Amino acid sequence: MDTNIDNLQVLNESFYERDTSVVAKELLGKILIRNAEGQDLGGFIVETEAYYGDTDPASHAFRGKTPRSKIMFGRAGIAYVYFCYGMYNLLNAVTEEQDMPGAVLIRALEPVFGIEIMKKRRKTEVTGKLTNGPGKLTVSLGIDLNDNGKDLTSGTGGLYIAKANFPIKYKKIGHSQRVGIKNGKEKFLRYFFEKCEFVSI
Repeated sequence: MDTNIDNLQVLNESFYERDTSVVAKELLGKILIRNAEGQDLGGFIVETEAYYGDTDPASHAFRGKTPRSKIMFGRAGIAYVYFCYGMYNLLNAVTEEQDMPGAVLIRALEPVFGIEIMKKRRKTEVTGKLTNGPGKLTVSLGIDLNDNGKDLTSGTGGLYIAKANFPIKYKKIGHSQRVGIKNGKEKFLRYFFEKCEFVSI
């Protein structure tokens, strides 16, 4: 099994420049990598949520372009990081064509690389609690507002998503309502690997 990060194929802009739900489902099983201070951290994406524009009341882009949401109207494949609940930074990948807002929230990972560093950051020895939620994920990987606007497709900015070059054991994808929202609850836009211990709920 080849686990050499140098051999990973970074997802290009065209991968993200599609319907947001399609991207959200196809991001499952891809590898999110964070490189900081020469250390690679990351793992398999196992849970995502799709957010659209003016048809989605749970989306930041629902009421149009604002200083915060304007990034969702921009180029696909860009990282959208925002501060939530006064506690956590959340990582999203911008989707759709230019001027058509959309983003996928990365909700959970199965840790693969840099697990010991993640444990120190999260102050836990339990691997299953490192990245099983969008806020835990960013703490473990050291993702913050400085990463907002980074190009996930370049492979050079210290934050990217790539195709896995080694097998993942999960096969069946489930879907449900999104988590922790007040509006748009009727939309089943959360995607996850079933029987995976690393999903958030």
